[in-house]
Amino acid sequence: MKITPTKLKDCYILEPAKFGDSRGYFMESFNEKTFNELTGMKTHFVQDNQSFSTKGVLRGLHAQGSEHAQAKLVRVLEGEVMDVAVDVRPGSETFGEYVAVRLSAENNLQLFVPRGFLHGFVVLSETATFFYKCDNFYNKESECGVHPLDTDLAVDWQIPVEEMLLSDKDKEAPSFKEVFGRELVK
Repeated sequence: MKITPTKLKDCYILEPAKFGDSRGYFMESFNEKTFNELTGMKTHFVQDNQSFSTKGVLRGLHAQGSEHAQAKLVRVLEGEVMDVAVDVRPGSETFGEYVAVRLSAENNLQLFVPRGFLHGFVVLSETATFFYKCDNFYNKESECGVHPLDTDLAVDWQIPVEEMLLSDKDKEAPSFKEVFGRELVK
């Protein structure tokens, strides 16, 4: 497994080794011991989630707060998405900055999103099956979110706004400033 740091501390791109022949392929998609050794972190996942979406569906930007915060390891089993993680850790040098990574069934890349980040993705292919591991259990009462098209964040979702399909919850989500009480310094 190859692990590449992003510009955001503790946020990594993982590239599992893939071994193929005429019969197909084998890939170890995650190894906790290897991940912890290579990153110096101690992560243990307790919940797996999967979603299916059509082209243009944008899910995010979401997080869970306080003791219910979640780190996530995300990947695409079918299709392609633009995956985004936004650092909202208080006191972080990269507070309000984001990374965006194309994840697909073809490239097998994964993104490790640490606790204290907003997360979201948009489907670039006709359909996509999205899979993620979480290191904490889902807790509805601790959910928070920021409007994915917030102009202060200015996320480049790589798809025209008129092609995006958002849930009512995401359409009505507050701005970054409303949630975090301050504007972003660019």
